[in-house]
Amino acid sequence: MAGHFEPLPGGGAAVALDEVEISILRSLAVQLLELIGPGENLGPDEADPLARLFAEGPSEPPSDPALARLFPDAYGDPGTEQDRRERAYASEFRRYTENDLRARKREDALGVVGALDGLAPAGGGAVLRLAPEECRRWLGALNDLRLAIGTRLEVREDDDTEELFALPDEDPRKPMVMAYLWLGGLQETLIEAMTG
Repeated sequence: MAGHFEPLPGGGAAVALDEVEISILRSLAVQLLELIGPGENLGPDEADPLARLFAEGPSEPPSDPALARLFPDAYGDPGTEQDRRERAYASEFRRYTENDLRARKREDALGVVGALDGLAPAGGGAVLRLAPEECRRWLGALNDLRLAIGTRLEVREDDDTEELFALPDEDPRKPMVMAYLWLGGLQETLIEAMTG
C-alpha cells in the first residue's frame, strides 16, 4: 500500500503516507487554495441560494497560465485564436459557471487539507482512509494540482514528460517534476481503486 491507493472493502480507498509525503501533499493543497483564491464574501442577499445562482462571475479568462488551465474557455480550441462569436460565448459561459467551479475546486483542496490534518502519524507515517465520496474530492484535487504544476513545467502533451525524466538533479525544476510525477501515480492508483 505504501505510495499508492488501494481499494477498501465496501468502497473507498486507502494509502500509506509518511510524514514527508503528508507535509508535501498538504503544502501543495494549500498552494492550490492560494492560487484559486478566497471564497466569496457573501452579503445577506447573496447568502440566498437563488441569489447565488444568478450571481455573475468573471467574464474574462484568468491571466495566470495555471489558472487559465484550471478554468479554460468553454468555446474554441485551446491554443487557437477565438473568433468574435466564440469569445462572446466563452465570456457568457464563464460569467455564469466560474464561481461555482472555483468553489468546487476550493472544496476539493480543503477536503485534502482536512483529511491530512485528521491523520495522526505514528512511527513516521499514517494510513489515509477515504470514504467513496472523499475519493472524488481527492481525485479532483490531485487533477488540479497536476494541471497547475504541469502548466508551470510547460507540459503540453504526454510526450513532454520524457524530457522531464531526463532533467539533471541540479535543475531547479527537478523537485516540481518529482511532485508532478508522484501526484500522477497517486491519481492513477486512486482511479484504479475507485473503479476496481
